[in-house]
Amino acid sequence: MRDAISGDLLAWYDRHARVMPWRIAPQARAMGVRPDPYRVWLSEVMLQQTTVAAVTDYFTRFTARWPDVHALASAEDGEVMAQWAGLGYYARARNLLACARQVAAMGGFPRDEAGLRALRGIGPYTAAAIAAIAYDHPAVVMDGNVERVMARVFAVQTPLPPAKAQLYDLAASQTPQTRAGDYAQAVMDLGATICTPRSPACGICPILRHCAARAAGIAADLPRKLAKAEKPTRTGQVWIIRRPSDGAFLLERRADKGLLGGMLAFPSSGWDGSDAGPPAPLAYQPLGTARHTFTHFHLNLQVLAAEALCNPARGAFMPLNPADLPTLMRKAYAIWGDHLPR
Repeated sequence: MRDAISGDLLAWYDRHARVMPWRIAPQARAMGVRPDPYRVWLSEVMLQQTTVAAVTDYFTRFTARWPDVHALASAEDGEVMAQWAGLGYYARARNLLACARQVAAMGGFPRDEAGLRALRGIGPYTAAAIAAIAYDHPAVVMDGNVERVMARVFAVQTPLPPAKAQLYDLAASQTPQTRAGDYAQAVMDLGATICTPRSPACGICPILRHCAARAAGIAADLPRKLAKAEKPTRTGQVWIIRRPSDGAFLLERRADKGLLGGMLAFPSSGWDGSDAGPPAPLAYQPLGTARHTFTHFHLNLQVLAAEALCNPARGAFMPLNPADLPTLMRKAYAIWGDHLPR
């Protein structure tokens, strides 16, 4: 059954592979063009919990600025964090730099999963993706798309997350020994474009004849999932302080560890475990609430604004490029901007 499924899927992928700036097309791979492990690694890190559409422009800018791992390893931390702003999950950017410096010191990426997993920020999924896509190792690449495809093909009714180990074993049973990189990308493409979470397009699926869930009429119901606990809501304050003489804003570099780690931000408190008060005793004007959702909680952040002529106790005044701010702080800045005189 493995050869039948992988054969049908690869034939479909040869005709319908999505075009992405980090991907080598199957026709080019067939002619001996090999993927660059740096570009595979960078794209996989960026794609963690982020959509292809959101990542594409970031990837293009990153690789134009830092075309190989040695260039990235030599970059300034603040410069990389600024280029990452808006992608979220900022620990990824810190790990990205640390990993680039490890790889540059080693002279290149390891070629096996064990060596890849020893690198900073590379877990089982990313190691398998690099091993398969860059080196054609028959590694099992498991993301949400692959889990969904396996759950439907084999009509697995055990809910997620308990079903993860079973789905991994099923994915391993279907991974071919040749063209493993193309196969890994083919399964992900299938899940992203045809075997979608809602309203799967079963009629045009290249492996329809192998799908037990389709035969049973339950494809759209799988994979089953346990009910998630409701996210809590936190509150806090953010202070936007502008110096009228030159239009500079009070900003601070957040600690490397923790939420928005290493990013430039307006001073804030109360939502991230800190209880620091305002950076200066000023007459603050409440402007509204910036709402944002993190992985584990919702946040309502009160935006308070003032102008200052002196240097507050924390942070520093500097010119502001909103693009250098993380998304939460951009939302606060947008609220500040809405209150400017017209």
